[in-house]
Amino acid sequence: MSWIDRITFNEQGLVPVVAQDARTGEVLMLAWANAEALRLTLETGRAHYWSRSRRELWIKGDTSGHTQAVEDVRVDCDEDAVLYRVHQTGAACHTGERSCFYRVVKGDELQPAPDPRPMADRLEEIVARRHAERPEGSYTTYLFGAGTDKILKKVGEEATETVIAAKNGDLAELRSESADLLFHLMVLWRDRGLDAGQVWDELESRFGRAPRAGSTEARASRSADGT
Repeated sequence: MSWIDRITFNEQGLVPVVAQDARTGEVLMLAWANAEALRLTLETGRAHYWSRSRRELWIKGDTSGHTQAVEDVRVDCDEDAVLYRVHQTGAACHTGERSCFYRVVKGDELQPAPDPRPMADRLEEIVARRHAERPEGSYTTYLFGAGTDKILKKVGEEATETVIAAKNGDLAELRSESADLLFHLMVLWRDRGLDAGQVWDELESRFGRAPRAGSTEARASRSADGT
């Protein structure tokens, strides 16, 4: 039996599908899919849905360019809801908002919701936008215009100031200098063409990895084994 055969579809042959950002976990949108849409999503790696108003299949981003590359498809415990974990290009919402869930309930009103993404992801987006658009008066624009050597100098300065703040035991200064260092690192990554996501992926890949030869952990492990 195919996994699709196990899905509980409603009377119209549809199942609700939540699209979630695969990297940040942000919920992007809710739509519907029939069995064919689910099958095509897995076959093509692009998010397919069923339009209840037009009564036809549609591929996210075919007209807007705001595509969803599907990393994986997940099914809930009751097998009556589906999750697409996607890499979103552009806005997920037809209004131009990144997520369809851009409003929060405040009493009896709907108000703009704060960006739910982690600060590092929002900062990366800002740095990428500054690199592409180069708005006048922006410090980030200045750094990109000054070139790699200037950016490297700033990374070195901020790293040194972070070390000094830590050595002095000044937590407020350490917090401030660490923020400066991370910002300038992100500018350096963008300048060199390294996506911040690749750095996070590198860190992710190290979880559970055996200690490297020569590391403190490896030496401690050998000592415990009597080697």
